[in-house]
Amino acid sequence: MNQKAKSLALLRRLEWGVKHAAESILGGEYRSAFRGRGMEFDQVVKYEYGDDVRDIDWNVTARLGEPYRKKYIEEREVTLILVFEDSPSLQFGSGQRAKREVLMEIAGLLGLLSALNRDRFGILYASPTTHWLREPVRGRGPILHSCASLMAQQPTSWEEITEQNQVKIPWKLLFHTAPRHSVILWLNDFSPRSAPEGWASLQKRYQMMGFCVEDPWEIQFPQEASLTAYDPIGGALVRLESGSASQREAHQSWVKEKTSSWINLFPDRLARFKIDTKEDVLDALVKFFRARMNR
Repeated sequence: MNQKAKSLALLRRLEWGVKHAAESILGGEYRSAFRGRGMEFDQVVKYEYGDDVRDIDWNVTARLGEPYRKKYIEEREVTLILVFEDSPSLQFGSGQRAKREVLMEIAGLLGLLSALNRDRFGILYASPTTHWLREPVRGRGPILHSCASLMAQQPTSWEEITEQNQVKIPWKLLFHTAPRHSVILWLNDFSPRSAPEGWASLQKRYQMMGFCVEDPWEIQFPQEASLTAYDPIGGALVRLESGSASQREAHQSWVKEKTSSWINLFPDRLARFKIDTKEDVLDALVKFFRARMNR
């Protein structure tokens, strides 16, 4: 069985495990979090029982003698696009799961939710050595195959990494292919960085959200007296000493810089989803969607 076939099998097992939750728990939160009342007027249509009375166009209603309401473009269709930044740092994990595994599970779950809600779903993948785009598709089968392509993607080995070929997300490609008002979910661990070129234009054109994964050691410096960890970026073992003041100061400085750049990228707190490798993905998504729905 090749890697893509294995990924499809894994997605189907995931689908069985989350289908009930996605329909009964996540479904409403997901729809409310991404749909809203719309951002751009589309057309006037006949009012039907159950429509929001606040959308009634009273001028048209008075002129035609029957109720009509305004319809918005987001009500017609949602396009969800994952931007998966497969940086080598995602391969780190101090516990049972690496950060990359958690993001892959999130990507699969979001794809299944899109299929259940009959939305269009696409993927932009970028690593130090390659990038590709799966344009938005609708339907369970096409979406599963897009997710399988992502999950079958092998991580970059540290031997392939050089300073010249760090991850470069082709944002211009996304800008020219993704429909206006698409929901863009950027998945990564978001190490300290400046905003990409054209970021302000992307934020105006799309609904941008950041999905960040962290390892517990990144949140808090490990308490063990001393230990050895593997650095996936440098491809070497690193000795950590809890009693080392310089290491603790460097860690605190890094965390502060990381938090600052994360907030600068996504000033709206409800556009920032954060999870650590020990958390349950489904529970974390429920909390995030409910927070957006309540707003």
